[in-house]
Amino acid sequence: MKPAMLSNSSAAPFLLTGFLGSEGIHHWISIPFFAIYLSILFGNGTLLLLVWNDHSLHEPMYYFLAMLAGTDFGMTLTTMPTVLGVLLLNQREIAQQACFTQSYFIHSLAIAESGILLAMAYDRFIAIRTPLRYNSILTNSRVMRIGLGMLARGFVSIMPPILPLYWFPYCRSHVLSHAFCLHQDVMKLACADITFNRIYPVVLVAFTFFLDALIIVFSYILILKTVMGIASGEERAKALNTCVSHISCVLVFYVTVIGLTFIHRFGKHAPHVVHITMSYVYFLFPPLMNPIIYSMKTKQIQRSIIRLFSGCSRA
Repeated sequence: MKPAMLSNSSAAPFLLTGFLGSEGIHHWISIPFFAIYLSILFGNGTLLLLVWNDHSLHEPMYYFLAMLAGTDFGMTLTTMPTVLGVLLLNQREIAQQACFTQSYFIHSLAIAESGILLAMAYDRFIAIRTPLRYNSILTNSRVMRIGLGMLARGFVSIMPPILPLYWFPYCRSHVLSHAFCLHQDVMKLACADITFNRIYPVVLVAFTFFLDALIIVFSYILILKTVMGIASGEERAKALNTCVSHISCVLVFYVTVIGLTFIHRFGKHAPHVVHITMSYVYFLFPPLMNPIIYSMKTKQIQRSIIRLFSGCSRA
């Protein structure tokens, strides 16, 4: 009898959680979430459309920007159905297989985004350090290989801790602490040895997020050294201005990563709503801000947007 009960419990769906204690106003909370999700899809979708259609944006910098927009678009599509399902329709149940798959895409896209930000730093490094060789170094084929490499790194490196989730038995509470599935949430529900699943993500974060951030900082030190060697103040300002958008996106991404990490590590006594809010900030703020930053700071993107919408209005 007991094995049968354990088997049934293990196969039961997981339960997602919205804002604890605020279930009665979930439908009101869903309104800003829905608006933010639509803004993210519109902003990143527009960037992808611009880079696809506008031949003046067929350059390495904008190809990398399109990859960044693509990962943000994918992250939004991955989390949006369950978040809005919980807040709007109170659909808390999620099948285990669907939960593990969502977790896989969330974590792999986060690692891919970090890698793409690193690739964009490399692009700025080449553009400023060796401008005459820029086009010969960053050819279209090389840009695609770098982009695919960063995507592959994200999707392959997260497999080892995700795959065991599919065969772990789950006999504890099936209640998750978010409206989407995260590896660290799911593994705690397993009735199995999860030592590997605890250690591997720490090592992975050190060799992806931390190492990427370190290389980005080092590349900008070299960029700054090169810029300071330019005689003309106007040329120095012009060179630095090409980096402003990328630096802003890097800060938005890594500040939210650091904030979420600190809350999880040192905010154990903080209210549950603080943990949940920081999780949403991490998943929603960078995808929302990246298109805004590039559309405000990059004149070529601005001109392309004007051409796109003036063409639409004439049509």
